[in-house]
Amino acid sequence: MSIERELEKRSGGKCELSGLTNDLKAYQVLPKRKGGIDETILINTTFIDQIENPEKMDTNLWRCLNDSMWSEHLPVQVVSWRMLSRLRNHELLDQMYLDEDTLAWAQATGEGEADENKIIHRDSNGVLLEHGDSVVLIKDLKVKGSSMVAKQGTAVRNIRLDHENGEYIEGKVDGQQIVIITQYVKKI
Repeated sequence: MSIERELEKRSGGKCELSGLTNDLKAYQVLPKRKGGIDETILINTTFIDQIENPEKMDTNLWRCLNDSMWSEHLPVQVVSWRMLSRLRNHELLDQMYLDEDTLAWAQATGEGEADENKIIHRDSNGVLLEHGDSVVLIKDLKVKGSSMVAKQGTAVRNIRLDHENGEYIEGKVDGQQIVIITQYVKKI
């Protein structure tokens, strides 16, 4: 059975945050540990867009967190905690209880940290990089552990940020997932 089908069964065919029944998609809660249904939620695509693009946040849309924060499923709790932290809703955050491992997973992306403690990813021009951005390589790069060379001018779409180091991002080049140093990319 596919993960999406398992999620539909688990959630009753509804977004696990809002209860909406349309435009649903499986969403991997980062950072990925083992993968699978225990790290994935079924969520409406509008919510995914707002999770990945904080500047698009519509605070009224997130009123559903009052209910989803009580979910028995850990990935739903983690996303609820992260969004409540982003919204700075300390009243609801104070009501939540996450065990030590789950809290560490929730905090792994930097949500809830003071802005001066967050890891920030910037390209070679100092432009802020976000999860899902597209970049272009500004230099030929040899890929360690492989004979592959990622050529200058290659576009890397839908990047992922390394939540432990602000100098690293991940992306696919020629179908291979690689780690790229941010000083060799330019946001497009």
